[in-house]
Order: sequence, then C-alpha cells, then structure tokens
Amino acid sequence: MSVAYFRTPVGIARITEEEGFIASVSIRDEEYDIEPAPTPLLQAAIDELNEYFAGTRKQFTFPIKQEGSEFQQQVWDELVQIPYGTTITYAQQSNQMNNPLAIRAIASANGRNNLWVVVPCHRVIGSNGSLTGYAGGIWRKKWLLEHEAKVMGVGQTKLDF
Repeated sequence: MSVAYFRTPVGIARITEEEGFIASVSIRDEEYDIEPAPTPLLQAAIDELNEYFAGTRKQFTFPIKQEGSEFQQQVWDELVQIPYGTTITYAQQSNQMNNPLAIRAIASANGRNNLWVVVPCHRVIGSNGSLTGYAGGIWRKKWLLEHEAKVMGVGQTKLDF
C-alpha cells in the first residue's frame, strides 16, 4: 500500500493506493509532512482533487475500489450518481435503491464510505434539510456543499445550514 498526503482547504487528505486502485481518501485534522506522491496514480488523484477544490472538476476519473459488502457497494454506487452541486435525502436514496425501509442501513453504509469527496456522501442530507452524520465533521460537509453550490453559480443554497 502506498500513501500520499496533501493539503486541502479543509484539512490534510490522506490517500491510499492498493493494487492499482485508490482505496481510500480521508480527511485529517492533524498535520502531516507533505511530500511528492510516491506513485503516478496517487499523483493523479491529488491532481484531480486539487481541481475539485479549484472548482474545475466535477467528476473523478482515477480508478477506485473500496472493501465492503455487496449492499455497501450498491449504496456507494448510488452515491456517485448524485450530480455535483445537488443534494438528496437519505429517504430519496433509499427510494432510488428500491429499498424504502433501509434508510438506517443506507445511512450506516454512507458512513462507512472510505473515499471522501470522491464518493460524495456529503451530498446526502436529512429529510428536514439538516446536515446529519458526517465522518469529516458537519462543518466540512457544509463547506463542501457551499463550495459546490458556489461553483455551480447557485450562491447560497436553499438548505438551512
């Protein structure tokens, strides 16, 4: 496993590569030494994430693969379908998955997502518009949603955050 760290506007991101795939992207509060990426794939991921934060990239193209159950994989596949700059509720996600009674299980799978920003669980909100349950911290979820809204030219979103 190879690892790279890079600075984002909301903290230090840690990216791991395993067997030719980006396996995780996580955000950290701690400081880490920022050094050149040890592999071309890690550098490609850093470049695309920097483009996301610059507002010039809305979809990621590097190969990803995270470990999880079949159900978790289905939940994560659904997350990558959420368009940039938009949000859905957990209830909407469960309905899109034809599993309206699985809201809590879906929320739990969202929380186990290891590909921060790339698999955009930050775009899923509570039914009342609240910013609920985000491993990176609610303030980061708010920042990401506001960033995407700004890039889309929406300005202040209609969500109450």
